[in-house]
Amino acid sequence: MAAKHKPNPREGTYTLTVAGGEKVKAYIPPPLPPVPALELGPLFVLMEKANRALGRLDSIASILPDTDLFLYMYVRKEALLSSQIEGTQSSLSDLLLFESDETPGVPLDDVQEVSNYVAAMSHGLERLKKIPLSNRLIKEIHQILMAKGRGHTKTPGQFRRSQNWIGGTRPGNAAYVPPPANKVTECMSDLEKFIHEDISGLPLLIKAALVHVQFETIHPFLDGNGRVGRLLITFMLCAQEALQAPTLYLSLYFKRHRQQYYDLLQRVREKGDWEAWVEFFLTGVKETSDQAYQTATRLLKLMDSDRKKLENLGRPAASALRVFQYLQKQPLISVPIVAKELNISPPTVRKSIGHLEDEGILREISGKQRDKRYVHDAYLNILNEGTEPL
Repeated sequence: MAAKHKPNPREGTYTLTVAGGEKVKAYIPPPLPPVPALELGPLFVLMEKANRALGRLDSIASILPDTDLFLYMYVRKEALLSSQIEGTQSSLSDLLLFESDETPGVPLDDVQEVSNYVAAMSHGLERLKKIPLSNRLIKEIHQILMAKGRGHTKTPGQFRRSQNWIGGTRPGNAAYVPPPANKVTECMSDLEKFIHEDISGLPLLIKAALVHVQFETIHPFLDGNGRVGRLLITFMLCAQEALQAPTLYLSLYFKRHRQQYYDLLQRVREKGDWEAWVEFFLTGVKETSDQAYQTATRLLKLMDSDRKKLENLGRPAASALRVFQYLQKQPLISVPIVAKELNISPPTVRKSIGHLEDEGILREISGKQRDKRYVHDAYLNILNEGTEPL
């Protein structure tokens, strides 16, 4: 007599549900932590490397002359990358033009989505100072993320009340069908408990890895799940003070390895193979932390070199340095905007921009006689790396 196949408790269950008029099997994940427990022994060395790289990245916050200025641009890069994964065609320059009330070169909805992401991230980080990472906060973040643009009709800030699916042209040929709507609240409640439990003794990076997949598997919203799921990683690290500032973003890593990313999520659902996912995630944390540290270091060197050029200008140096300081927050500028933001007269701004052009720091890009626009090429080029639309 053949031995009975023992069910794998990591695999979850399926239930029949109706979506788009079709009967389909929807997946319900088991609550975290995985049972049997993760085999972390083979991943210990990688986990140490990831933690070290994360610590080194976190230390950059204390040596940057103005962390807020670095984060201002870095957060926008992450917003852009995370939105590109969802199909937007926006660029960093488009976003900066949009934020300056100028016209970007792509559909407005694309840039609006990126701008919403920046607002959602900023809101979440601010709220974490007052309330714990919870379903309440996740809904608040989603509300802001979807408030304007394409997603505003997809019940922002509310868990879905209908069935969704991922991939395929209809539910019947979908790559994955998440839990039915009537199971979403229960699944998300279990996830919230896991975020705050400490009985499992799992290290923070491992917990963040598990939470991200579980959230993506539950897919609790009608739209915007991917972006919220990626934000959750950063919020967990900031909430537990593993990062002083939100300097770790995995969107570029996920973008570069997106097929492997999707395959590993599906492997967790179909086979309970959490270890393969955790290895991928820790590799991403290490690589991304190293890259972000190098980016910050290169920006520091560039700022230092540019500042020295301007300090030798003599009398005009003071106003030129003020314009230069503003450039680090907004590397795409025009005379009226800088004059208004810094409360300096337009002629003074014009002269300062002329000095910055002479020193090779700024370049005029509009080709117009009036309403000229200027870009800090070297600065934007460093930040632009990896942001080419898919």
